[in-house]
Amino acid sequence: MANGKQTTSAVIILGALFFLFGFTTWINGPLISYLKIICQLDAGAEPFYVTFAFYIAYFFTALPMAWVLGRTGMKLGMTYGLLTMALGALLFIPAAQIRSYPLFLLGLFVIGTGLSLLQTASNPYITVVGPIESAAARISIMGICNKMAGVLAPIVLGAVLLSDASTLQAELDALQSVAQETRLDEIASRVIMPYAVMAAILAALGLLVRWSPLPELEQESIKDKETHKARSVFTFPNLILGVIALFLYVGVEVVAVDTIGVYGEALGVSLDHAKLLPSYPLIAMVLAYIVGIACIPRFFSQTTALVVSALLGIVFALGVIFVPIGSVISLPGFDLLTFSATRMEVPVSVLFLALLGLANGLMWPAIWPLAINGLGRAINVGSAMLIMAIAGGAILPLIYGWFSALPSIGVQHAYWLLVPCYVYILWYGVKGSRILKW
Repeated sequence: MANGKQTTSAVIILGALFFLFGFTTWINGPLISYLKIICQLDAGAEPFYVTFAFYIAYFFTALPMAWVLGRTGMKLGMTYGLLTMALGALLFIPAAQIRSYPLFLLGLFVIGTGLSLLQTASNPYITVVGPIESAAARISIMGICNKMAGVLAPIVLGAVLLSDASTLQAELDALQSVAQETRLDEIASRVIMPYAVMAAILAALGLLVRWSPLPELEQESIKDKETHKARSVFTFPNLILGVIALFLYVGVEVVAVDTIGVYGEALGVSLDHAKLLPSYPLIAMVLAYIVGIACIPRFFSQTTALVVSALLGIVFALGVIFVPIGSVISLPGFDLLTFSATRMEVPVSVLFLALLGLANGLMWPAIWPLAINGLGRAINVGSAMLIMAIAGGAILPLIYGWFSALPSIGVQHAYWLLVPCYVYILWYGVKGSRILKW
């Protein structure tokens, strides 16, 4: 374990990292709406291949990345992760030039690969760099940095890519085929500059991390002192059950953030306003993280936080499903181009979807320490398995897209998908995380 000064240094540096790749992660919401236009995607599941390509990378690359970290160490591994993300961002340039949806998806997969390396290193790092009892609080700090970037990402990217959202679709519908293709090429070129800048920042930060004072933790610091023999990760029920819980948690989190814009549009919210909606569940998540920092473990445990969060998730998910679509509420917004506050009318059902951020905020920082508790020398593989579980963000939004396209289900009742996920997470908090032997 690092000393107090090293712990503070690590939290600051990792906080900057979490902000940056939080921004990279949470631009997927407005990116879905943008790519739906320039690549002329159908409604239903097709736009959600954006989240599939991004998050499925974790499943396929987490275990190889654990092997890489074993060879490079955590610090150098983070550098390689940032450089890989930069490469993925650069792929957006040729993808925009030829308006190739598969090439955009490849870029997202490469960015996800870099993030899997970063997360495989940074999550156990922030967990063990200080006392395990306050791990959830440190992870909550990382979560605030991540989600604050997520709050800004839809506003910034929406302003750059969809500044004329209110008239854009009508304009395209009015154009003939050749003129429409020319206009789509112009709109596609908007993505080149932000992703080129992102690639440069990621590459520069990767080199800075390489020479930063971030301490390299020794292998002994991440071992359970009472564990002297390596055990198979499959002998740890709290880990295996935790992997399932994390898979479902990431799935419901991504569904809440990355479908809310499309859901709002389907219920009649203008694209001008819908492009801002992904910020709202992320704002709610930031509030939950602040509660975690203030209260865990001082007033309640990580397990209690998980149980309460799961119960809130069930309540809010039922609100999304059962509140009549005609019920509306006025929410504040922000116009980045004019730097002025705005108001927008959205269905209450959409508001409940945003409130899921409150339920989701403390799940990651609660599940992670419970799942790796007592792993000892198996922590590297265990952490990689938890990173693989991020693939829930690939699978659940796609399932939501398939369900929403069925006339017998529709966009609102497709959110029934969330309820059994929260029920399982509730069970894991109450019982599953306490099972230490099969």
